[in-house]
Amino acid sequence: MSCRILLEECMACGVCYAVCPTDAITGQDDDIYEIDPDLCNCCETYYEEPQCKAVCPVENEIVCDCD
Repeated sequence: MSCRILLEECMACGVCYAVCPTDAITGQDDDIYEIDPDLCNCCETYYEEPQCKAVCPVENEIVCDCD
């Protein structure tokens, strides 16, 4: 169970990085952002939905498999 950034349309804005409660997102300062599947738990126990996906300004850029 984790999320991933598709990178095709990623603006490298860093909004997802700032809201990740498990520090699963790496990359800073106009870098490529990636989500570590070993650290990502889809914000389970923190929020009702993955926060990276909720705050991403690019629609459908972050895909989550949270089952």
